[in-house]
Amino acid sequence: MPTYLNDLGIVCALGDGKSSVLTGLLGGRRPQPTSSAWLNSKQTALQVATELPDFPAHLGDYDCRNNRLLLAALQQIEPSIRRLMEHYGPKRTGIVIGTSTSGIAEGEQAVAMLRKTGRMPPAYHYKQQELGGAAEFLALHLKSRGPAFTLSSTCSSSANALASARRLLRLGICDLVLTGGADALCRTTLEGFAALDTVSSTRCNPFSQNRDGITIGEGAALFVMSREPAPLALLGVGASSDAYHICAPSPDGAGAFAAMQAALADARLSPDRVDYLNLHGTGTRQNDAMEAQAVARLFGTRTPCGSSKAATGHCLGAAGAIEAGLCWLILSEFNRERRLPPHLWDGVADPGLPALAFVKLENVSAKPLQYCFSNSFAFGGNNVSLVIGHP
Repeated sequence: MPTYLNDLGIVCALGDGKSSVLTGLLGGRRPQPTSSAWLNSKQTALQVATELPDFPAHLGDYDCRNNRLLLAALQQIEPSIRRLMEHYGPKRTGIVIGTSTSGIAEGEQAVAMLRKTGRMPPAYHYKQQELGGAAEFLALHLKSRGPAFTLSSTCSSSANALASARRLLRLGICDLVLTGGADALCRTTLEGFAALDTVSSTRCNPFSQNRDGITIGEGAALFVMSREPAPLALLGVGASSDAYHICAPSPDGAGAFAAMQAALADARLSPDRVDYLNLHGTGTRQNDAMEAQAVARLFGTRTPCGSSKAATGHCLGAAGAIEAGLCWLILSEFNRERRLPPHLWDGVADPGLPALAFVKLENVSAKPLQYCFSNSFAFGGNNVSLVIGHP
């Protein structure tokens, strides 16, 4: 039973909306890192450049940057979701969202004011930073009445959300699901990764011998998922757990390999059928080493691939949905020239890693693009791989 991806709303450092994001992605755009007073000299981050929408006054308890990112993505596809909601009904409409930071930035500001004045800001409400607040906000805004929940598995959160949304459709619990994820920049995240010594001092440089860590990003992506036929669908999902370490991946890439293998099996595809592989590619020493091994073992060294995180930053809980969104755009009618996104790095290959087929600028596929593959590997070895394609 295909689960169709009827529409996409997306906002990230590359742009706001399908056209601007795809243009920046295919053109190899590398947005300038954010300059902010709360970033120290050794931290870089990529912020959404667009102005975020005004928040509905009657839902002010949920007003935070994270939910405004969701609202920005939702507004791009609201006609699509409301049309299908009218057909299926609010009780048959579900919402599944992935996030890892939620509105922690607003919590940080509230605590800072509390320490300074002894009082919390009048506009602050705990729902702004509550993980479940993301799905609650969207459900209240759309007036849907089906299942609405938020998943948090750090960097694979929104990839897991897409998998759960597909499950709701396949079990017959829903006929329509709004699914994806969002994460906004906050000091908690930046300082946490800095404490692990995994933040790049310049910008991330995936799979390079010179890689020195991640660049944090922010953004949101939302899909309209249903059984209503559409050109593209979520064809395969694979998940695994390394059970190796609380924040480091298994060095041999066994968990990543298992997730990728399961996704291909679910989609009933052989590795050679994949036209493009969006790598998790964070730019850290350990992630890139294990992922390169797992990819070479399963796909060989000829499948076109690359990491988009030098363009978007690592959007954490939103990364899975944003990168699935990039795959959706690559396969969509918007990419008429069948171009593949370039892998952005300094070109200095790590001799200790397999030589993968990184896409170069202005690469055009010799055949119609049919299937894209996307990896999301998270803390604790929580691995999710997705296959998006033409059913």
